[in-house]
Amino acid sequence: MNLHALRLFHTVAEKGNVTRAAEELKISQPAVTVQIKKLEKELGVTLLGTKGRGILLTPVGIQLAKQAKRLFSLESEIEIYIEQLKNGEVGKLRIVATYLPANFLIPNWIGKYKKKFPEVELELMTTNSQKAMSQLMNYEADIAFIGGRREFNELINSTQLFEDEMLFVVNKNHKFASKNIPLSQIVKEPFVFREKGSSSREKLLSLCETHNVQRPSVSLKINGLNEAIRTVIEGYGVTFVSSLEANEYIKRQELAIVNVNEMNLKNPISICTRHKDILSTNVQDFIKIVKSSINR
Repeated sequence: MNLHALRLFHTVAEKGNVTRAAEELKISQPAVTVQIKKLEKELGVTLLGTKGRGILLTPVGIQLAKQAKRLFSLESEIEIYIEQLKNGEVGKLRIVATYLPANFLIPNWIGKYKKKFPEVELELMTTNSQKAMSQLMNYEADIAFIGGRREFNELINSTQLFEDEMLFVVNKNHKFASKNIPLSQIVKEPFVFREKGSSSREKLLSLCETHNVQRPSVSLKINGLNEAIRTVIEGYGVTFVSSLEANEYIKRQELAIVNVNEMNLKNPISICTRHKDILSTNVQDFIKIVKSSINR
């Protein structure tokens, strides 16, 4: 079907007059008449009759005019939607992140973003770094936030947002609370370890290896960050965590930092997108909010 001719017919039906339709469309009256005749021939039906100086829609013309109105109304809605999408006002933003940014950073950024763009549907998925990269590469996510140091392949654009400090923390009344202690001494204390494979556990073991210090013994192994921190708050042992994980408890003076002399370990937080992709307005707006929050 010739959609251009259908649009002319739709305008004529709306205006009830070929002349007014031609003025609306800014084309000549004969051109409108010719196109509608071609549409009638294409469809094999009569759409318009004459009524004095005006036009009369045939029964088929009345039904086609109703369908045409629905079609062009939908077209208008699509155009409005696309314009809103370009402006970042609607659409869907899929974020994938590792545990640390997902729990301690992104909720704040999401809150700021949703206040500004309430109509955008937002989805946050939490997983490990390997799966996060896979979801990003397979177009299952639009943007990824990775906590921890890792190598990114050439298909990924990664930008380090900042480095989070790693800390040894104890109960506020612990003998080492707020004191300067060598690594060789702190590792002799009872340790509350996270589960095997956790980032903080691997970093601690790597730190001991780097400084040729005996690994701490696993006095208590707990699956879960909050459980490990609560155990230390209650007065048992030492644990090794990211400052993002511990800051809230330190501010409330439920935990205290042990200043370990050889300690200078940072945990980078990176933002990742697909290489050579044109970033959607939604992604660009979210990144602006992230960078604005970090730079304050």
